Amino acid sequence: MGSRVIKNKVLDLFRDQDLDQCIQALRTIPAKDAVNALFPLICREDPGLRWHAVTCMGRTVARLAEEEMEEARIIMRRFLWSLNDESGGIGWGAPESMAEVMCCHAGLAEEYIHMLISYMREDGEEICQDGNYIEHPLLQRGLLWGVARLSQCRPELLLRKGAAADIPPYLHSEDGEVRGLAALTCGRLGIREAEPELRRLTKDTTPLRCYDNGALTTVSVGYLATQALEAMDR
Repeated sequence: MGSRVIKNKVLDLFRDQDLDQCIQALRTIPAKDAVNALFPLICREDPGLRWHAVTCMGRTVARLAEEEMEEARIIMRRFLWSLNDESGGIGWGAPESMAEVMCCHAGLAEEYIHMLISYMREDGEEICQDGNYIEHPLLQRGLLWGVARLSQCRPELLLRKGAAADIPPYLHSEDGEVRGLAALTCGRLGIREAEPELRRLTKDTTPLRCYDNGALTTVSVGYLATQALEAMDR
């Protein structure tokens, strides 16, 4: 089956937007071919299609890693390259997909989580700084979603890599979605230093659409801040 045929087949699958069916059907396609077919979908405007593609990308790259680890690393480097200014692209969907892959595969998480974290860090003046700070507000949304996702499945690894210090500044973002995702992450990681700002944000009524467990829901920043504080008190 040619690559164009596979891409059209995968697109037809996702038009139905039934996540479980997409996951099952993709398992019948060679992992490398499925990954290539998913790449155009992780940057689609249709949120249902895009988010389901991100979920499936994570599972499919993890399957590829079990078959050919180096091929999976190439995909991870492809995500990273798309976020590089020199790539000529913007990297839509790359942070989210990287996070989903790392949730699905522990080995890739150990190798690449520091790179996702680096996009929250400024370069600074030192030669050996590991920062690759993302300034674009819409890309920050993807980055913060990715970190929030990893705070579900790899919280200890995030904390071990020092991410707890990188997240609270985003609570001051002008973008409501970034603020909300930062609040969600603070609660999941138990970042106590963020409590004063979280209490302030409980009054923030800015709405945002949040993708979690295969579903999109509309919540407010204040709701996520309240949930974060409650999580810390459990």
